[in-house]
Formats: sequence, C-alpha cells, structure tokens
Amino acid sequence: MAVKIRLQRHGSKKRPFYFIVIADGRSPRDGKFIQKLGTYNPLTMPATIQLDRQKALEWLHKGAQPTDTVRRILSFKGVLYLKHLLRGVDLGLFDQAAAMEKFTSWSTEHDAQIKKRQEEAMRARRGRRPYSPGGGRRPERTDRRPQRETGGEG
Repeated sequence: MAVKIRLQRHGSKKRPFYFIVIADGRSPRDGKFIQKLGTYNPLTMPATIQLDRQKALEWLHKGAQPTDTVRRILSFKGVLYLKHLLRGVDLGLFDQAAAMEKFTSWSTEHDAQIKKRQEEAMRARRGRRPYSPGGGRRPERTDRRPQRETGGEG
C-alpha cells in the first residue's frame, strides 16, 4: 500500500482550504484518509499552515511520500530539515544534542523571517487603503439642484 501525505480540499468555490492528511495513494483526493496532520489556508497573507511536526516526521520515517505541494510545506515548516538532521545522527556524524541545537537555531531565524514578512504585508495592506478624514462616511453632496416649490398652481 503506497501511503501519501497529501492535501484534501475543503472550503467553498474559489475559497480553498486544505487539510494535510495521510492517505492511501489509491483513494480519491477528498476521500478516505488515515490520519490528519494539519491545515493549510492559502488565502491568508502569508499562507497559514498548522502542522503537527512529530506526526509528519513519524510518517516520513515510515515511508510516506509527500506530494509536491506538501513537500514544500514540510520544507517550509522544517520537517524535512529535521529528518535530514536525524539521519545524520543515525549515521554518527553528530549527536542528538547538536542536531537539536542546529534545528532550534534554524527555527528562530525562520520565525524571524516569517514575522518580518507578515509586518511587510500589513504595511502594504495599510498603504493601499485611502485615508478618509470623515471616518469612512460618504461626503455630503453640495451640487444638488434646488427643489421645486409647489405654490398651489395647478
């Protein structure tokens, strides 16, 4: 049985939201799955990813194959880097403590970069909004035509 780590689409039309799941390779995209690892929302800026790193790492060690998009997500969250470091521990290149130190230093740098991107996106979003001194209300029209007087003729 070929086990895959893939995205399962949810959400409405043109508003995608995905679950990251472990599924048999023969099952349909939105069909039966073995376990849910997290969620992925591409609509937020930057995309929101919730992922259980330990479960993903366990399934990778068991031989589950991620799809291309999920591979990028796992790489972004550091799961593939952690798997790489743990393989170095198994080969005897360095010990567990050194691997965890490398991973935590990478993680702190990565989190700082993500925070910077989020702040830039917020600044750009604020810059696009026009300033309105009236608090968002429509300005009153001054070019209105005078109303007709009804003088009783008729």
